[in-house]
Amino acid sequence: MERVRKSQRYTDQFLHEACTVLLKLIRMDQKPGVVEGLVQFVKFGLIGVSNTVFSYLINIAFLWLLAPYHIPWDYVLGNLVAFVLSVVWSFYWNSRFVFQLRDNRLRTVVKRLLKTYISYSLTGIVLNNLLSWVWIDHFGISKYIAPMINLIVSVPLNFFINKFWAFR
Repeated sequence: MERVRKSQRYTDQFLHEACTVLLKLIRMDQKPGVVEGLVQFVKFGLIGVSNTVFSYLINIAFLWLLAPYHIPWDYVLGNLVAFVLSVVWSFYWNSRFVFQLRDNRLRTVVKRLLKTYISYSLTGIVLNNLLSWVWIDHFGISKYIAPMINLIVSVPLNFFINKFWAFR
């Protein structure tokens, strides 16, 4: 456990230094909290990459499983299954490394998990299915590619919803 904490401190220190250098390179003013906010966003993004891979693999596996049945809305079912499982994945890793939970009582954790499901419902179910429908049915984009395009909108939106509401 101590090795994990030590590794996390080194990672945080590295990200802090990297973000400081980045802000200096782009000549952005380093007001208090800017570097910490950028580090938090980068960590959220790294967890998001793992969550995206996890969710995408679940979604694709579900599409392959449903392929023999020729269900027209199979991508919606795949999105739903991937959503349910990936929110738990995301919550676990974000609560450990991005938005540190100070109060680990079961009630607080369950409340934050419910808030996370609500916040991800907006982007994970409603927005992703709506955008997928547009990409797939109106633009003819592959149902295997559409979820990747949706990330452009959903990732920044998820960060702000989580930061300012779910983990506040």
